[in-house]
Amino acid sequence: MNDVDVDLNLLVALDVLLAEGSVTGAARRLGLSSSAMSRTLARLRAATGDPLLVRAGRGLVPTPRAAELRDRVHELTRDAQAVLRPQITQVDVASLERTFTIRVSEAFLEFLSGPVVAAVMQAAPRICLRFAPKPDKDARPLREGLIDLEIGVLGTSAPEIRTQLLFHDRLVGVARLGHPLLGSTVVTPQRYAACDHIVASKEGDVIEPIDIALEKLGLQRTIRVVVPGYPDAMRIARQSDLIALVPRSCFVNGLTADHAATAGLATFEPPVSTPEFKVSAIWHPRMDADPAHRWLRDMVMSVCRAAYPRR
Repeated sequence: MNDVDVDLNLLVALDVLLAEGSVTGAARRLGLSSSAMSRTLARLRAATGDPLLVRAGRGLVPTPRAAELRDRVHELTRDAQAVLRPQITQVDVASLERTFTIRVSEAFLEFLSGPVVAAVMQAAPRICLRFAPKPDKDARPLREGLIDLEIGVLGTSAPEIRTQLLFHDRLVGVARLGHPLLGSTVVTPQRYAACDHIVASKEGDVIEPIDIALEKLGLQRTIRVVVPGYPDAMRIARQSDLIALVPRSCFVNGLTADHAATAGLATFEPPVSTPEFKVSAIWHPRMDADPAHRWLRDMVMSVCRAAYPRR
């Protein structure tokens, strides 16, 4: 038989026939007439090239080929039924053994990977979390299944990508404790622009929305250092007179409030407005109905809401 001629219904019939050892018993179990079951047995014999069940007195006995196939056919039938059965919506996370790959920024890895790992490990100790770097916002790794979940600002126009808001964020200024900018005098656009600045940018771009706002006032920042991520900018600001802009989420009164990276730093409101941005969980729709993936998304959401309560 050609592959296109295979009738998978025959697999179920063969499983029942080999289990019952009787055409009548198999017919009863499948809700068929004895004659219909006899015709099915004839088709099975033609398909396999083996008699399968032969007369022995008043009953039927399996041929060696049928005996060899019995366990295999039963396993295949069980697997096929499992594939076509509606998916279980609940998952036993305590016994779940699975690896999830999560693509995150350096800032998320610095400030929130610890709380996320602690929460996940407490509920699902057999899970493995693999945090992958985020060199760009390309949707291809999500589409190809290389990444299970991404955390960050949505930067792809891929129409099928799913998102779930984790929290709103915005940029604030940071400087070392005792910095001259942080005296009793108000941080004006002029005083702010007169400082030396650090910019966090993976791509090396140094023009940000605050530069456009300052330009409208006839002002321009002096960029002295460009680093790949916000934790790098915070570290340099803590040890120098340079100032930086970093997400407010690095300094919230939540899970990250006492983080070592924030020690020795003070925050201030930028003298010109900076736009708010959304930090989201991002995934491919193929994972929508997966109960384990849904549990992981809910866990990340819970941790982020605890760390960054809405104001």
